Amino acid sequence: MLLMADTSLFERRFDPLMQAAVCLGGVLIADLLGAGFSSIGESEAPSRFAWLSITAFMLFFAIFNAIFSVASKNLFKYWSRSIYAYMGLAGLGGLMAWGFSGLTIWEAGSYSWMYIVVTIGYLVFISMITLMRKVVEFAQKEEWNAPKIRQKKRRR
Repeated sequence: MLLMADTSLFERRFDPLMQAAVCLGGVLIADLLGAGFSSIGESEAPSRFAWLSITAFMLFFAIFNAIFSVASKNLFKYWSRSIYAYMGLAGLGGLMAWGFSGLTIWEAGSYSWMYIVVTIGYLVFISMITLMRKVVEFAQKEEWNAPKIRQKKRRR
């Protein structure tokens, strides 16, 4: 029998540093699998596969981090931890990709642009979620009053 949790996955609080650590672990597993399959001759992973995996996990982090920010109590603290976690993920993941592929980000073709696009996309995602959250909080305030109806004075 499958037990259902009381709260939705999106209502739970996940630390951004833990999210980044999970993504970094995913990058390491993907890179090790790619290198393993290449070494046994099962498949020929392209030399830029490591850059592909870090870029994919950065996008994964960006989307889910923005969604999980809705459940945070202190938005400023979550934002700052998220930005640091993203920078760490991009930096450490880039070093791992360089180590596995032997290519710098500038030698990996369009992946330098993908880093920029995913980073800008991340900032847009987290800004949109923050703005939507502020609008919902404003709409839910009990002090909010409906606009007053104005009556025009008629000239006679």
